[in-house]
Amino acid sequence: MNKFLVLVSFLFCFQSDTPEFSWHENRKLNWEDFKGEPDVNSNAAAVTASGITFSYSVEKSSIRGVTGFKTEVFAHFYPEHSWCKKEIADAHILKHEQFHFNITELSVRYFRQHISKLKASEAIAKQLDALHKQANIDLETMQKRYDSETNYSINKEEQLRWVTFVNKELKRLEKFKSHPSK
Repeated sequence: MNKFLVLVSFLFCFQSDTPEFSWHENRKLNWEDFKGEPDVNSNAAAVTASGITFSYSVEKSSIRGVTGFKTEVFAHFYPEHSWCKKEIADAHILKHEQFHFNITELSVRYFRQHISKLKASEAIAKQLDALHKQANIDLETMQKRYDSETNYSINKEEQLRWVTFVNKELKRLEKFKSHPSK
């Protein structure tokens, strides 16, 4: 059986001295994780750089065509591209930033759920690429909506609504949760 390997990756593909790390339910962000240089021209108190890392392999047989596929999908945090203004960073803002990372994990779970419904076929690579592209679009949309509706954490009522929504969805999709990779 011949194996055909295709790798596709990264919503945010960053090179860094400080390696990215995967989302894990027992690993919460802390301000020491934010190693990037703050943007003094930004009104933001902090920025979380996180994204979806995705790869897949397709197994092919010269006789039977595509016989299977495997995927890896992770939510990663990029310390060197995440920053905070230490003079205004507080626990409330850190919780808001944590939920940006949690939203990335939620997007990964949605992505894994969609992948779980696929069957091996000659179209699998195109299907996986399309799902990956849509996952990135959906993630960006959700992140922007989160900031807009919470007014970057200022609207505490909306912040609480988002925390409740994300936690509920993470629980609902628990069978698709991330397990530590690095």
